[in-house]
Amino acid sequence: MTHIGKRVVKTREGIERTKLYPIVEAVKLVKERANAKFDETVEIAMNLGVDPKHADQMVRGVVNLPNGTGRTLRVAVFARGAKADEAKAAGADIVGAEDLVTIVQGGTIDFDRCIATPDLMPLVGRLGKVLGPRGLMPNPKVGTVTTDVAAAVKASKGGAVEFRVEKAGIIQGSVGKASFDEAKLVENISAFVDAVNKAKPQGAKGTYIQRVAISSTMGPGVKVDPATVRV
Repeated sequence: MTHIGKRVVKTREGIERTKLYPIVEAVKLVKERANAKFDETVEIAMNLGVDPKHADQMVRGVVNLPNGTGRTLRVAVFARGAKADEAKAAGADIVGAEDLVTIVQGGTIDFDRCIATPDLMPLVGRLGKVLGPRGLMPNPKVGTVTTDVAAAVKASKGGAVEFRVEKAGIIQGSVGKASFDEAKLVENISAFVDAVNKAKPQGAKGTYIQRVAISSTMGPGVKVDPATVRV
């Protein structure tokens, strides 16, 4: 029999496992139970009525959280010349071309987001097996393959969050920190859900957003009534 610690039992108190809570109440419950010694990340999980095995049911996109993520991302940019200068001026942490490819191929991936100009994608394509599994491969659909590298860097630094549906039809993402006030978390969660809703694929049938739940890093999940999430 699995032993459940006293801390876990205590954090679950007052939460009904089957109840769908209004978004404001759900956020309050999550914040009250985020009592770790660090600033816990607030995460969202959404069950969608799609089958990602079919190309016309893939859900992928990016959302700019209005209040940021509360986390400082390290951004790498594959660019040359003037575009490389623009990336550095915008705050990119790592900028390069062939030299950066060599570094990544050697196993050093010291960044959280990767951006590339279109002309360097043939070069970056060599890193597909390295960056792909980590979800770092640049993609024009989420704005990380672009000629406007300055805007992409600023968006990444300012709270842009990529999302992609997993095999089981689930999307997960970070929507802020437990230290954020309730209103800011509600705004971020609403923006995330709205972005996923707008990314609904043509092949989706039936109920698209089936379940929504939020939690902190060390806290229990709280089910949210999707009808109460509005931008």
